[in-house]
Amino acid sequence: MRARPDDDRRQRILATVDSIPRGAVASYGQVAREALLPGRARLVGRVLAELPAGSRLAWHRVLNAAGKCSFPPGSPHAVEQRRRLEREGVEFSGTGRVDLARFGWCP
Repeated sequence: MRARPDDDRRQRILATVDSIPRGAVASYGQVAREALLPGRARLVGRVLAELPAGSRLAWHRVLNAAGKCSFPPGSPHAVEQRRRLEREGVEFSGTGRVDLARFGWCP
């Protein structure tokens, strides 16, 4: 039985996120492009939002195009995302941005 296109797109997104190395970040748009889904950054966000609790996928390595967490500041997910990235050596500016030129993933 062939996978539905939605399943195929989801799997490509998950595989792309899984390939972002420790200490690097990518934007939702970059993940979409690398998954051969240009212009589908929101789809990337939806797929990551649907991850089950306790997923081992490194969702925290995906930021918005400005290099910031997309969760509301101070929310549990934003705090967790920043904590995980800092543990990997990713640095944040005083305004909560990650320098994508320095920490951005270059596949």
